[in-house]
Amino acid sequence: MIRRLSIPVAFLFAVVALTHPLAQARRQTLRSPRIYIFDGGRIEGLDTKLFGFAREEVKEPNFRLTSYLIVHPRGTLMFDSGGIPDSSFARDGTAVKEGVMTATRQLTPQLAAAGYKPSDVQWFALSHYHSDHTANANDFAGATWIVQKAEREAMFAEKPASIMQPAHFSALKNAKTKLLDNEDFDVFGDGTVVIMSTPGHTPGHQVLFVRLAQTGPVLLAGDLYHYPEERTTGKVPTFEFNVEQSRASRQKVEAFIKQTGAKLWIEHDIATHAPLPFAPAFVD
Repeated sequence: MIRRLSIPVAFLFAVVALTHPLAQARRQTLRSPRIYIFDGGRIEGLDTKLFGFAREEVKEPNFRLTSYLIVHPRGTLMFDSGGIPDSSFARDGTAVKEGVMTATRQLTPQLAAAGYKPSDVQWFALSHYHSDHTANANDFAGATWIVQKAEREAMFAEKPASIMQPAHFSALKNAKTKLLDNEDFDVFGDGTVVIMSTPGHTPGHQVLFVRLAQTGPVLLAGDLYHYPEERTTGKVPTFEFNVEQSRASRQKVEAFIKQTGAKLWIEHDIATHAPLPFAPAFVD
């Protein structure tokens, strides 16, 4: 169920300093997970041919940038951290453009509006290492980082891969780490929040399954897909780390969706997120 808050945003920011100490207490009153969605801006101007499509073959060529906070009765998990770092914004908070990415909102104030700060986050996971997902990763180095072994090795390799900004996540190198070896991981031990290994887009790409009590199960797909049209055509981007692994990962996820009835949230898809509320509202 989508929960929309009517509390004025100005009031939320006025009391945010008081709400942080209550984050743990509020979490303990929960009976099931909820998802806060954060607006990271947009990607515009990418050539659809990178993804195997002519322009006319996709309904919407542009992307949105999204990240998520999952709040569970036993803790918190941040999944991805945006494309443009909060540090790139000027003091007046005006929009920032970096290449094809544009952002109008910083991540940390959006977290604060929901009553959280980075130090309240217990677990942190990236879907993958591409720079449009890692912008504020260093802010979560105090959490336990959930990462596939192959992904971590690629992130800290001597020669960084393309579409990577190592400065975004340098602090994670010494973070407390839950290292997985092409494994799935039940984050809170009750099957409601599960990291799933889906390599191919990058060596250790991951998606996130969340079982919501009102909305039902959802699967946050990272970049397993970029366009909805990829699901129906089977087309795979030209820049995948391993195309065959990507196809196998998609088969795994599609079978899982069929089994569980989960809704697929394609992280870059504008239409997927159009009916969903952004923080401080939440989906439960």
